[in-house]
Amino acid sequence: MGRYVARRLLQMIPVFIGSTLLVFLMMYALPGDPVRALAGEQAVDPAQIAQMKKDLGLDLPIWQQYWNYLTGLFQGDFGTQIATQRPVAEVIGDAFPITVRLALFAFAFTAIVGITMGVLAGLKADTLRDRGLLVVTLLLISVPSFVLGFLAQYFFAHQLGWVEPNVSALAESHELILPAVVLGSLSLAYVARLTRTSVAENLRSDYMRTAVAKGLPRRRIVGVHLMRNSMIPVVTFLGTDIGTLMGGAVVTEGIFNVQGVGYAVFGALKSREGSTVVGIVTLIVVVYLVASLLVDLLYAVLDPRIRYA
Repeated sequence: MGRYVARRLLQMIPVFIGSTLLVFLMMYALPGDPVRALAGEQAVDPAQIAQMKKDLGLDLPIWQQYWNYLTGLFQGDFGTQIATQRPVAEVIGDAFPITVRLALFAFAFTAIVGITMGVLAGLKADTLRDRGLLVVTLLLISVPSFVLGFLAQYFFAHQLGWVEPNVSALAESHELILPAVVLGSLSLAYVARLTRTSVAENLRSDYMRTAVAKGLPRRRIVGVHLMRNSMIPVVTFLGTDIGTLMGGAVVTEGIFNVQGVGYAVFGALKSREGSTVVGIVTLIVVVYLVASLLVDLLYAVLDPRIRYA
């Protein structure tokens, strides 16, 4: 197991470098001159622009800029915003915890509700319950997230008055429940359908018939034998979905005015603050890689036949 973890950690290095380099090039090499863009239509002294570029290190070759960025990461330096001269690490420190809480709430909603719905439908396949799940999940998949967000905001906030339409700057936990439900709705549909299919297939397996023939209690048959084998594809999806929830929060955070990572990325893109975008994407890439490793290790817990050399 130890050698497997070490090998996976080494494999993460080129993936991390490749993904961050791609985003870095997109933000710094392709859009043009971010310093000149700050002035807009105003006339600016070229010498002043050149001095700003020198101070920010933007006059260096792109490969050297990326190298300086990588070396700064190990010291906790994510760069500096051009317009405000505010450290990107400070911006991330304010926004990232809010998005992490929002993503965790959405993940818990997706996992608990989605798996429960999938198991209930899979145990009674081709029944009214199963067809009802199909209709609900198809509806969630078909409706865009921004439409679902505005509908939820309209009914639960403006019509029923159960929640506030916008999340405050403090982002209290109870204020994040509705945005988390909207954010996790699409993943909920996929988890429910994936669980339903996996449970229905495993119910017809030989080991299930053997467990029934041995006279084991139904609770043990379903809770241990069926669930452990049925959860492997679901865990795979949920593991990668953590990063997806964090990266896909831009629309949801914009609708509910949640001042998290998505809100910061949207503002940085409008003002062409490439350092902020690259810094946030770097953290999301790390979340993806760590979640992928944890999913692979969890396989051995769910299926004793899986062993890592």
